[in-house]
Amino acid sequence: MSMHHPALEAGRRRTFAPNLWDALAFGLLFGGLILMVHGGKETLAPLAALDLAPVSLDPAMLPEYALRTTMRMLAAIVASLVFTFAYGALAAKSRRAEMVLVPMLDILQSVPVLGFLSFTVVGFMSLFPGRVLGVELAAIFAIFTSQAWNMTFSFYQSLKTVPRDLDEATRSFRLSGWQRFWRLEVPFSMPGLVWNTMMSMSGGWFFVVASEAISVGDTTITLPGVGSYVALAIKEQNLAAVGWAVLAMLAVILLYDQLLFRPLVAWADKFRVETSASGAAPRSWLLSAARRTYLFQRVLQPLGAMLAAVPRQRLAFSAPVSQDTRRVVESAWASPWAEGIWLALVFAVAGYALYVIVAFVGTELTLPEVTQVFGLGVLTMIRVIVLIALATLIWVPIGVWIGLRPRWAQRVQPLAQFLAAFPANIIFPFAVVAIVRLGLDPDIWLSPLMVLGTQWYILFNVVAGASAFPNDLKEAASTFRIRGWNWWRKVMLPGIFPYYVTGAITASGGSWNASIVAEVASWGDTTLRAHGVGAYIADATAAGDYPRIVLGVAVMSIFVIFFNRLLWRPMFTFAGRRLRLD
Repeated sequence: MSMHHPALEAGRRRTFAPNLWDALAFGLLFGGLILMVHGGKETLAPLAALDLAPVSLDPAMLPEYALRTTMRMLAAIVASLVFTFAYGALAAKSRRAEMVLVPMLDILQSVPVLGFLSFTVVGFMSLFPGRVLGVELAAIFAIFTSQAWNMTFSFYQSLKTVPRDLDEATRSFRLSGWQRFWRLEVPFSMPGLVWNTMMSMSGGWFFVVASEAISVGDTTITLPGVGSYVALAIKEQNLAAVGWAVLAMLAVILLYDQLLFRPLVAWADKFRVETSASGAAPRSWLLSAARRTYLFQRVLQPLGAMLAAVPRQRLAFSAPVSQDTRRVVESAWASPWAEGIWLALVFAVAGYALYVIVAFVGTELTLPEVTQVFGLGVLTMIRVIVLIALATLIWVPIGVWIGLRPRWAQRVQPLAQFLAAFPANIIFPFAVVAIVRLGLDPDIWLSPLMVLGTQWYILFNVVAGASAFPNDLKEAASTFRIRGWNWWRKVMLPGIFPYYVTGAITASGGSWNASIVAEVASWGDTTLRAHGVGAYIADATAAGDYPRIVLGVAVMSIFVIFFNRLLWRPMFTFAGRRLRLD
């Protein structure tokens, strides 16, 4: 005879009954889908539609433009995540791949957005001739190039600093490489990766003007969006329109902070490495609302179960060969001969690439001009070094203070995202007017514009490092009464150092990248130039002079690689070997 408890039956009925939280969840879900369909429909229009409906400075058009820009940035973030997991994992797990992939990442983050646009616009347009979709893909790719490298460096740094005891635990449980990746390495990287994803999303705004108002030589295409709106407002010297664009950006950033990043930060907090109870955890009203739904969770349960099953699959990738054959192949691959062949192949490919660049540049340029461009590179490098040093002194203490206080981190998070997203282009009018009226030197006073959008890489990474700092170590430092400078030197700086180095590498590369828009500032008919390789690339891009574009990008890449090899990489290696939380 079966017994039915009334409370139990009521609980069962209640799990199937929708509530107000379900209405909120489904409203947000379907509202987002409708907006995506509306914005996506415009990308399938003929290319001539862009001429029929040019960008307007009417503020009423800003919601539509904000939707188009946000969709491009979200598409770029998704592509960046896929790239991050694949590229970062391969670089961290294979020493030979690391020898090639990490320098390539240095080069990629130093290539300016305009450098990518110069060579990709025509290619993407040829994929979908006569359609807006080709130009949209070019803009998304350009935004991707301003987001992916920072996220990849963060993920790579996390994989290189996974605590050895956790790694040994997964091996003792005989987890496959696929299981270890999803059940240890990705969760361990989550706190830092989420903050760097926020930074990348905000950093994409810095280059959205160049991405949506595409001008390469004789090819000029303007996509509807906040970036093209800002470009038109600057061109027409319309300060009111600039103000409306800033308000639209602020509204969009607050929306995706509340609906996307705030829940992600609260969710990622459970992946912190702790051996004792942590302090106040970050919270999200949206995540709390989703947990209170009944019907919504039931509907999404099959999808959640399917996603949860993916990390549990063993998926051991091995060729159908005998154990003896596998041992012979592994021994041959680990031999000094294989190492020598690999190095020879890498140098051969690098030498051939250098030969192609020299041959292409040599068709129009002379050795004195090449020497001059290297001199311009030195000037830009001095600016980068000074600015990164100043940003470090300012933002490391502030980032630690914020990261150790979750409630303050929640309050500061949207403000920091807005400041990181604030395009330097909007500051240019005020900078140009001030420099001209006060008779200041553009070589000095245009320099701070380079770091406006990149200093936040340091802040966000330091906040991520301080947020992920184990609570038991903080309690140990308090127990032993380690305070003042000793606390910074022995406790906190070693703890956040891997995160800081990741932020400094990306901030440095981003400053080189930003030099192409910061060393040339304009307002109406007034244009100021600072001497540097960034201004050289910007002028060559505007003229469609491909040999000079290649020369400028190559020189910038050489400086970034040597700068990273001599400074940041040794610091990164030190952080990985000596400062792991084992």
